[in-house]
Amino acid sequence: MKNNKSRYIIYVTIIMIFLGGQVWGQGNQVVTLGADLKSEERTQLLDLFQVEETSVKIIEITNAEERKYLEGIATDRQIGTRAISSAYVENLGEGEGIHVETYNITWVTEEMYANAMVTAGVTDARVIAAAPFDVSGTAALTGIIKAFEEVTGQEISDEQKRIANEEMVTTGQLGDKIGREEASRLVREVKEEVVRRGTQDPEEIKRIIIEIAGNLNINLTDEQIAQMTGLMDRIADLNLNTEEIQKQLVKMGEQLGRIARNTEEVTSLLQRIIEMIRSFFQSILGFLG
Repeated sequence: MKNNKSRYIIYVTIIMIFLGGQVWGQGNQVVTLGADLKSEERTQLLDLFQVEETSVKIIEITNAEERKYLEGIATDRQIGTRAISSAYVENLGEGEGIHVETYNITWVTEEMYANAMVTAGVTDARVIAAAPFDVSGTAALTGIIKAFEEVTGQEISDEQKRIANEEMVTTGQLGDKIGREEASRLVREVKEEVVRRGTQDPEEIKRIIIEIAGNLNINLTDEQIAQMTGLMDRIADLNLNTEEIQKQLVKMGEQLGRIARNTEEVTSLLQRIIEMIRSFFQSILGFLG
């Protein structure tokens, strides 16, 4: 009898541990889905996120919510009239930094999301921004931030959300002119320097922008400098921490570095294969000649 009772206690304990782990895992992940997705599109995105509808917290995002933070910043075409962009957010351990992946996002890059997320106060999170077909991706940031609030219980102010969205769109607009990678680096480095100096003087912010743009061999128009100055002035009001910005983005930098190295390796391999094929045919032509 005692043996049966012992076994029963062991079984119950194992089940409780398993269920506890399951509950913790569910609470550690949140998915936001565009309210205008079709049923099959929802399924497609949940499959992409590798979650089941019954086992994860799902929040629907409406176009009105997206417009709340993008109106007056992004174009109507970028915002759209339907809520399609969706996101998966997983809360990671302290010090893990920000990791971003995108699918069918054509305008906002992974680094642009990461930079804006740091401005919004998002930390230590794995994020997937996705859509069932090609979209600009501007609306996804609203869902990402909302999911982060849900998964952490941390409330982010409307002002911080709006400035983060403005940073993302401003970076994208600059990217259209100077290249998205260059624009992301410029905005990030200027932000870090403005925050490090703790300045809110528009003239000093302007000098920082011109100096860093010069160091990166980037030519900016007066209009672009003025746009960046206004953005950085608003970011300065948020009292961000430079060390926290760098700590959150270091993992993202490593991820982008790995992608770049992999791309270079693939390109190098293809070049070697092409050269081998060319040499092979040249040797045959030489033999026939």
